Amino acid sequence: MSKLDSKIPEGPVAQKWTNYKNHINLVNPANKRNIDIIIVGTGLAGGSAAATLAEQGYNVKTFCYQDSPRRAHSIAAQGGINAAKNYMGDGDSTYRLFYDTVKGGDYRSREANVHRLAEVSANIIDQCVAQGVPLARDYGGLLDNRSFGGTLVSRTFYAKGQTGQQLLLGAYSAMNRQIARGKIQMFNRHEMMDVVIVNGKARGIIARNMITGEIERHSAHAVVIASGGYGNVYYLSTNAMGSNGSAAWKAHKKGAFFANPCFTQIHPTCIPRSGDYQSKLTLMSESLRNDGRIWVPKKIEDAKAIQQGKLKPIQIAEEDRDYYLERRYPSFGNLAPRDISSRAAKERCDAGYGVNATGEAVYLDFATAINRYGKEKALILGIQSPTKEKIIELGEKVIEEKYGNLFQMYEKIVDQNPYKTPMMIYPATHYTMGGLWVDYNLMTTVPGLYCIGEANFSDHGANRLGASALMQGLADGYFVLPYTIGDYLAPDIKTGPIPTNSTEFDEAEKAIKEKLTFFINNKGEHSVDYYHKKLGKIMWDKVGMGRTVKSLEEAIVEIQQVRDEFWKNVKVPGQMNELNPELEKATRVADFMELAELFAKDALNRNESCGGHFREDFQTEDGEALRDDVNYAYVAAWEYTGKPSEAILHKEELKFEELEFKTRSYK
Repeated sequence: MSKLDSKIPEGPVAQKWTNYKNHINLVNPANKRNIDIIIVGTGLAGGSAAATLAEQGYNVKTFCYQDSPRRAHSIAAQGGINAAKNYMGDGDSTYRLFYDTVKGGDYRSREANVHRLAEVSANIIDQCVAQGVPLARDYGGLLDNRSFGGTLVSRTFYAKGQTGQQLLLGAYSAMNRQIARGKIQMFNRHEMMDVVIVNGKARGIIARNMITGEIERHSAHAVVIASGGYGNVYYLSTNAMGSNGSAAWKAHKKGAFFANPCFTQIHPTCIPRSGDYQSKLTLMSESLRNDGRIWVPKKIEDAKAIQQGKLKPIQIAEEDRDYYLERRYPSFGNLAPRDISSRAAKERCDAGYGVNATGEAVYLDFATAINRYGKEKALILGIQSPTKEKIIELGEKVIEEKYGNLFQMYEKIVDQNPYKTPMMIYPATHYTMGGLWVDYNLMTTVPGLYCIGEANFSDHGANRLGASALMQGLADGYFVLPYTIGDYLAPDIKTGPIPTNSTEFDEAEKAIKEKLTFFINNKGEHSVDYYHKKLGKIMWDKVGMGRTVKSLEEAIVEIQQVRDEFWKNVKVPGQMNELNPELEKATRVADFMELAELFAKDALNRNESCGGHFREDFQTEDGEALRDDVNYAYVAAWEYTGKPSEAILHKEELKFEELEFKTRSYK
């Protein structure tokens, strides 16, 4: 018997959210000042939630492991944010955004949540403009839009190639206003070590002061997890090195079900790996695919010559180039969704057509766009019969205006000028669609424990469309959680402050100190990174872009072996009560060791291919994902019972009232 209750409101999908808001319990403004809320994570989801809840009158405590919320990994979402405002007059609508998102997620997301997301998307843009976020504008002064993968309209608002950073600064400024008013207590350089459950409800957290090593107790009437995704389980990813899945995993071990852990996104537009010494990978924004054309040589001998450094891409004639996305997916071309584009790149590279020394790269070429924009600019300037050199000069200026900081970043890393020679890109782990299971209210299976943004599973299904991460984070923080949390907190207005001297806090703190003491005292031989790299290699090789029964079964055994070796032989230098980055990494990697096994178990359980989960034994004749809507149209929500191998599966059946299952095609 499943313990899941999604609490989806009754009625037509387009009216659910409005009807819900009309009938929920509210907290009187005078009573909100008597209620405390803890928010773990201050990226776009956590920062926007903190600012909004504090503005409403709640007492908010926020925690982040960085020295400032401005350093949250949200800044790395460069390309833009989706919203259904139809500024381009190209047929966009709330319904089309809703449909594109469900289809993009391969029909593995909850319909009601996605429609709500599409509904509030327009409000996000208005909110950010009011905050002064410098979104790009067209010649007439209206906000500008560009396209992202998986859509046939332009609905992505952007701030050059710095959209995430600018949106985060907007949320951060709103937070600072509330910090100055005393409504937000900001705990920088603090890491959540555990959730404290009192009488079945989340009532606080145990945190570690990362500067002094002090263990602290913090209580609240509700706890919100907004700590991002777990992509660093692969070690090499586009995530910041500090990004981790520990807050969500700690919540999972305290009773919150973990949903769809195998739904992980591989981003097609990443700077390729160049050696074993690397600690992270760098993302090039998907917005580049608006103007960049992706190709590899048609002839295997040309590919081999490029790999050996004997041939340059600009020496390959146009007729000898294989623009494989345009060839395979003519309707969407270079803007095919991320999962499809990533697998297509892997297929070409596996066939021997890769274009760098490792054979793991394809080209992203801007020559066509530079030529097109140059000719347009020449006409605008009244230049008759411009030379080829003038066209290139003018075209490069247009590209620089749109993507200049991204081109600059690429050149600094690769030492090649992308205006003159094509970029090299290859897929890399980027975003996790799985996360803590939440109901329509964004509450986990633990009462009073909420989860928002990338840390939950709810809106993207098996694959996230580009520019939807920022949309979900800000939707949850600004416009959804501030409604839904009040419905839960309304009965708590007479509860009073939650004490921290209870048995539950004592036991949680004791367990944390014992684990930290173990790491410091363990006389092992290898560093934390040594084991993290071993885990990451298993995950990429056997639970990566292509998965099989054999690879997943092998991965589970190997993950267990690495985990056992980690606990026996890890070495953590330094002391517990001081600044100790290695100790921080040890606790996070310990969680990754468990999460990775559940990840592989979930992938083994799901006998179908959908979105970012590609089982090689379930594909069509032409190599596309083969979904099984009869047996696997459900959310896999796992209950922790002591070991990942013994997790219990609960199923939330996905019901589509507005949409019907269709084969996902971008051809």
